[in-house]
Amino acid sequence: MVAAAGACRICVEHPRGRPLPHEPRPVLRASTTARLLIAGQAPGTRVHASGTPFTDPSGDRLRAWLGVTDDEFYDVGRIAIVPMGFCFPGLDAHGGDLPPRKECAPAWRARVLAAMPRVELVLAIGAHAQRWHLGAVGAVSDVVADWRAILGRDASPAVLPMPHPSWRNSGWLKRNPWFEVELVPALRARVRELISVGADGGG
Repeated sequence: MVAAAGACRICVEHPRGRPLPHEPRPVLRASTTARLLIAGQAPGTRVHASGTPFTDPSGDRLRAWLGVTDDEFYDVGRIAIVPMGFCFPGLDAHGGDLPPRKECAPAWRARVLAAMPRVELVLAIGAHAQRWHLGAVGAVSDVVADWRAILGRDASPAVLPMPHPSWRNSGWLKRNPWFEVELVPALRARVRELISVGADGGG
């Protein structure tokens, strides 16, 4: 399934909207043994160049939030990274990343998630992931602020909403100190619990 997704060209061959501005380079990591799923938005320019998710300052901040090393973060047997859009969508007029491509999630998401039966926690990063995994329609700030109630739902896998770790959200973090005081310690404890179980191979 991951190999098939990695060869996808749907946004070039059957675009919903304007064509992708470059050759597709899907970036995702998944396995049958992963217990934690990071559901981000879409690769940025640096990740498009490297072919590895979160090889940028956002990744540094995310790993700090999770309390994991680079080796732990990229251990696909324990942590899956499947963004809402697999390819870099291009830049808007202001130099920011465009939203994830509309073709990607409907074509692939359910199939890839079904191939990861051991996932116990999904980190829904940003509005696009929160809409898919939670049906959330409110502002990201409001959804993340309700994290305790959302995490406490009787759902499998559990979902934890998070802001994007981009530097663009540094102002939000300063205005919402509770995130790093309350949510981050709970996140680190849960992540440590999930990845401490030895992986028995990827899929």
